[in-house]
Amino acid sequence: MKVAFCTQDMKRVDAHFGWAKNIAIYDVSSDDSRFVEAIQFEGDLQEDGNEDKLAPKLDAIKDCAILYVAAIGGSGAARVVASNIHPIKVQQPEVIDEILIKLQGVLKGTPPPWLRKAVLKDQKKTFDFDEEVQDA
Repeated sequence: MKVAFCTQDMKRVDAHFGWAKNIAIYDVSSDDSRFVEAIQFEGDLQEDGNEDKLAPKLDAIKDCAILYVAAIGGSGAARVVASNIHPIKVQQPEVIDEILIKLQGVLKGTPPPWLRKAVLKDQKKTFDFDEEVQDA
């Protein structure tokens, strides 16, 4: 599954979703994580009530299942959730590599229902007729 991190320094989750200069995207599984890409944003990113600046960020994370942020506004959070992305707010700046290790640990165990759903986000839904149970 793809996971996005709002970051100013590319090392920590330390940015508000609307103000983030960078969003780092990683592909994460229970056994591995790899950096996919960093998307940089320029221009006026300050808090100003301008919702238009969220559109490029929402487009950048559209394939992600989880978004880690230092903060996110109400309308931004609503738009993220409406895109079937689970936002997670960190209480203080956290190192991305440490979050990845913790996330992999949870994936190896019994992930909570919201995380199981997030893992399935990028898997295509299929129906296997051979598995269909028929009553006699």
